[in-house]
Amino acid sequence: MEIRSRGARRSYGRRSRRVLAAAASVALFGVLLTPSLAQGAGPGTPPGVSAERVEESRPVYSYEDAVRESVWVDTGLDADENGEADRVAVDIVRPREPALQGRKIPVIMDASPYYSCCGRGNESQRKTYDANGDPAGFPLHYDNYFVPRGYAFVAVDLAGTNRSDGCVDTGGRSDVQSAKAVVDWLNGRARAYGSRTGTDPVRAGWTTGATGMIGKSYDGTIANAVAATGVEGLRTIVPIAAISSWYDYYFAQGAPLNGSSPAWLSDYVESPEARARCQAVQQRLVDGAPRSGDRTPLWTERDYVRNAAKVKASVFAVHGMQDLNVRTKHLGQWWDALAVAGVERKIWLSQTGHVDPFDFRRATWVTTLHRWFDHYLLGYENGIDREPMADIERAPDRWTTDRVWPPRTTAATTLRPASGALPGVGTLGRTPAAPGSTETFTDDRSLGEYDWAADIDRSTPAKTGFVTRALGQDLRLSGSSRVTVTATPSTPTAHLSAVLVDLGPDTIRDYGASGEGITTLTERTCWGPSTTADSSCYRETAARTADVEYNIVSRGWADLGTYASPDQGRPLTPGTPYTITLELAATDHVVPAGHRLALIVAGTDQGLIEPPSTTPTLALDLARTAAHVPFVGGAQAFARATTGAVPPHAAPGKPLTAGVTEPRPTPPIPGDRIR
Repeated sequence: MEIRSRGARRSYGRRSRRVLAAAASVALFGVLLTPSLAQGAGPGTPPGVSAERVEESRPVYSYEDAVRESVWVDTGLDADENGEADRVAVDIVRPREPALQGRKIPVIMDASPYYSCCGRGNESQRKTYDANGDPAGFPLHYDNYFVPRGYAFVAVDLAGTNRSDGCVDTGGRSDVQSAKAVVDWLNGRARAYGSRTGTDPVRAGWTTGATGMIGKSYDGTIANAVAATGVEGLRTIVPIAAISSWYDYYFAQGAPLNGSSPAWLSDYVESPEARARCQAVQQRLVDGAPRSGDRTPLWTERDYVRNAAKVKASVFAVHGMQDLNVRTKHLGQWWDALAVAGVERKIWLSQTGHVDPFDFRRATWVTTLHRWFDHYLLGYENGIDREPMADIERAPDRWTTDRVWPPRTTAATTLRPASGALPGVGTLGRTPAAPGSTETFTDDRSLGEYDWAADIDRSTPAKTGFVTRALGQDLRLSGSSRVTVTATPSTPTAHLSAVLVDLGPDTIRDYGASGEGITTLTERTCWGPSTTADSSCYRETAARTADVEYNIVSRGWADLGTYASPDQGRPLTPGTPYTITLELAATDHVVPAGHRLALIVAGTDQGLIEPPSTTPTLALDLARTAAHVPFVGGAQAFARATTGAVPPHAAPGKPLTAGVTEPRPTPPIPGDRIR
């Protein structure tokens, strides 16, 4: 993985010292194991072997005989205002042998609100406990795979969920402190007890304190949030389809998205007893998050991007480019802020929706994650930090890599819309439209981006579309686009959508269908040893594909009333032009030769944003409207792709009927898919 700035090189130096220190501490506690079982320094390996020679940790410890225990960590907060500090339940499974040998081990941690209410993973697993109340079954494969390799797995119930005290505050201080306090306890800075109300302290003397946080959706969001506190001991995070700013989960620049709210989500995931005692917290969530779309202090507290400079952990981010639950705007702004901060990073981008990599690239994912944790938590110099930064899915199950992402030659290129032969059917190129050129559309809340794309070559009243000529060679977009629009509304309220579309035949993952790009099979594969209470065997998956004639590449939305400030909307004056810039979701997409690239500007994107209170007609000033698209190779690449011989392509005017399955309404919960 290459480093992109002087700041990043400084970060690498700090990271290298931490890794060497970890390797030294591992060697310090080394004791003799059977050499045939392992190769290298650290848990599961014989002493005296240098970190440089290590390839991987090996499964030399008993999973069946592992220590399974629970502790309750004092968060230092009293969110439910009962006069007592909140304690969060922490379920732990760790190999028994290292502690008996005087060796300390690192921790893989997943902090979640879903262990009781909703379950984790493609099979919706929940925690289970034995007759004594001790943890017996841990969701997902992390415990089965990593505990035999010398790691502890720690599953934290966020405050207000399952067996924890406190209240869920949807990404706020209570949520974040729930997990941060556990990292502090693992590093000797916080208190824990053997029961929810007990007074006997429990110390984590069995761990080095080196912690890696992992999780999908809400869980990955908490990993982002804890990393943004700069807590010591958190060495790496692996956020999968994670939120980076809760405002952007519920709103797109003033336009409401999910038809939900932080209060609704808090109520959904809380335990019944927490739901009863946390009414004051619920009310603060209601009061602090008005559906007006205005930014408030509540949203500022839940914006982790602003604290990216505090991140000390390395970051391995994974996201589906067609995730319509946690959209890739979250990934793009977090990734860019981490780059500025010089944080060491790696990324996987898939064609799926809201899907875990264990379910779209299983074997490669387990191997890569293993090497990542070995490097950052055990100090093994296995070379993963020198490998390509990005893995990108180009077609179902076909991946490419990049040394740096976005590639160094990527540059924002300004594209200009212009009128064509039919109303609302224009061209897209580098030449600005003539002054005074306009196109008009009327918001139709019953239609959305799939309707607009299918009718791109036909004049329809609900959208304006602008299309390049057929490309003479491939053209790659990489990163986040922006679309600046000058529009004159006919009513005091208006919402805008801007969509980039690849026009041409292709086979892609059907992200709109149940499974969001995968099909779950009946066969199972196993990823470590099992017990009667905890199986390591999971149903296999396969790519679910669709043959399409168009493919939505990226989307963005805004309330035109935020033209003066993205933080606050205001009424519009009908007949007055307003200029606003829409931020589109990050992506990486190759428009093949023979295809066309389209920009669509319209109103309500049905099923994805809520409509305004009125039904406006909007006139676009084309001379003051532009898309700024990050092309690899910049403007020169666009020029090369749009000059020369024109390959065959579908005749303009023909409806494009084949697209992905139209997605069902997005569930207003950042969790696993609802099937």
